[in-house]
Amino acid sequence: METPGSQSSLHRANLERVVRAVRLAGSLTQAEIARTTGLSAATVSNIVRELKDGGTVEVTPTSAGGRRARSVSLSGDAGIVIGVDFGHTHLRVAIGNLAHQVLAEESEPLDVDASAAQGFDRAEELVSRLIVVTGVDRSKIAGVGLGVPGPIDVESGTLGSTAILPGWTGTRPAEELRGRLGVPVHVDNDANLGALGELVWGAGKGVRDLAYIKVSSGVGAGLVIDGKIYRGPGGTAGEIGHITLDESGPVCRCGNRGCLETFAAARYVLPLLQPSHGPDLTMEDVVRLARDGDPGCRRVIADVGRHIGSGVANLCNLLNPSRVVLGGDLAEAGELVLGPIRESVGRYAIPSAARQLSVLPGALGGRAEVLGALALALSEMGDSTLLDGTLPSAAPAFT
Repeated sequence: METPGSQSSLHRANLERVVRAVRLAGSLTQAEIARTTGLSAATVSNIVRELKDGGTVEVTPTSAGGRRARSVSLSGDAGIVIGVDFGHTHLRVAIGNLAHQVLAEESEPLDVDASAAQGFDRAEELVSRLIVVTGVDRSKIAGVGLGVPGPIDVESGTLGSTAILPGWTGTRPAEELRGRLGVPVHVDNDANLGALGELVWGAGKGVRDLAYIKVSSGVGAGLVIDGKIYRGPGGTAGEIGHITLDESGPVCRCGNRGCLETFAAARYVLPLLQPSHGPDLTMEDVVRLARDGDPGCRRVIADVGRHIGSGVANLCNLLNPSRVVLGGDLAEAGELVLGPIRESVGRYAIPSAARQLSVLPGALGGRAEVLGALALALSEMGDSTLLDGTLPSAAPAFT
């Protein structure tokens, strides 16, 4: 029996510490593991050897700083995670292993008026199809990350008011999907998952403090503080879209006037251009036309960028992030929108905070949220399950 403070319990804790570091990073050299965990190089070497002999990790030759090194990653067959992302008009699913390799990914259109039950039925079907395509063992599924376009109540797991999928308000997405798949499901809003995706795989890699700004049908932010998503006690941190820019401005869906969202979200911006560009105009069209030189579209995108920059300046003054990553359709506009964002940040943010900030487009595009869902599943699984071989089995109904 292990007792607290015993040699065996200390060894077990060190094993879990190393596994967690590798699991979250995807792969690390032994020197990086030592720096991350605070363990000595000799201890790390012995633990890596033990984990390799047990089939938990794989070790491959690499180089670091021009010197030969050994890269450690979790074994490709140690477990499987699944990411599910519900958007305004799409459903995207990805399957990955614990070595941060994406094995399969697919998306399909989603009717915005579909009920939550219909949406989760479609998700179950798509997950099952990718399981067959990849040939993975269902007993290896460690968990599922689920992204939804709205705030999640931390205590109840209930989806709050969402203008993107209005029929879903009040549902419990994790509970719904868990009942269909029979494995642990972890849920978060799309902005937080976009931040996680960019942090692990994209433009935020290697950064400890960043804000991911997603501009689509709404405006939200995923906040990363000291390498972790900050959700707040109620799960609503990052609602940058409801910063007030003009107390006499348009009425927002939240009931206030002049929120950032009323100056930047697609459903407020597109009507400005539809009289001259037609009723079927989309934000993708606006970005494409702006890049082709359309003066009206370029002006609207620049205005949106300046408004977003005002919100980002507030974030800089409060949290002082080192990087802001812009996601959503608007990010494809590149410098047409990033330049005005930087201009507003330079004008409204504390100079020292503005100087330290870099503003970049997302590197993952529309994949950011589903990859973030994979990262969420990876971050929430327990390390003891890997060491003990006790991954949860899927429910019999999941076929």
